[in-house]
Amino acid sequence: MFGASKLLAIVVAPALLAALLSRGSSSPDAHRMIWASIGNGNNGVSEFMPLTDCDQTSATHAAAACPSTASATSGLGQHTLLWHEDGNGPSTAVTQPITTQAQGSFLVAFNAGFVSNNNTPTDNKGNTFRALGAPVAYRGYEGRFNVKPYFVQAAHGGSGHQVSILKNGVPTGELTLPFIEITNFGTNMPIVAVNYPDSGSMLTSASVTTTGPATLLAFWFGDQSGLHHSAVPNNGFQIIENFVDLPPNSAVQCVVAARQVTAAGTYNVSWANSPQQGAPLWLLAFPSGGDGVFGSGFD
Repeated sequence: MFGASKLLAIVVAPALLAALLSRGSSSPDAHRMIWASIGNGNNGVSEFMPLTDCDQTSATHAAAACPSTASATSGLGQHTLLWHEDGNGPSTAVTQPITTQAQGSFLVAFNAGFVSNNNTPTDNKGNTFRALGAPVAYRGYEGRFNVKPYFVQAAHGGSGHQVSILKNGVPTGELTLPFIEITNFGTNMPIVAVNYPDSGSMLTSASVTTTGPATLLAFWFGDQSGLHHSAVPNNGFQIIENFVDLPPNSAVQCVVAARQVTAAGTYNVSWANSPQQGAPLWLLAFPSGGDGVFGSGFD
């Protein structure tokens, strides 16, 4: 992450590079630096069925307008992760298409990279993303880089679902975008715990407390430079997205892990990471049958 080429990326004329490496470019060199992986989540339905009475743009979703699906057990849906190499990315980040539930899922997306690439994500299903708390700035990079979390409640979905971020600050800059679907969560809000441990070989997240079964999602965004990393979670979490071996000009490393719990309890996760480094950490709990709260403040 954030290799020596960072200084070059800032002084090179971004408009020229954006034109050469724009989204529509057919250049193999432009496209070979863009990679996405699709995880093996539960399959969603393949046909888009819009919610006719649910106001997805409203800041508050009335239960009558957007019926909750919390009576069912929440679960991990489809997921994918996109990254752009620093200095070689196109001006728009677009995830690989996945098939999400036609309606009612909860969507999570992160924008990790330059602070100035601060456009809110959009998708091709008409959903409105909102901030899931405050961004977390990386230490040691003069405030130029951060991680921004976003969510959608009671989302429209279907086949070919993609999330996009237009890079309005540094068009060719590095950016990592995980996109995760949680099924059967309706209009509820997750329990959210965020912390940023100091550099170490084992980093422990803040804790979340659930009153029953829940789907847990953990995110690790390491802050160390260098091209080869590892981050392995404990406590029964399984990695679903893993981007730790970076391209030559560097990129933003990210690992996503999930766990399904069947009982009430207080949960956290520790990451064994190498090389030793710090990392902004998120732990999200999606309880079955009830709303969540923020489990900790945003550092």
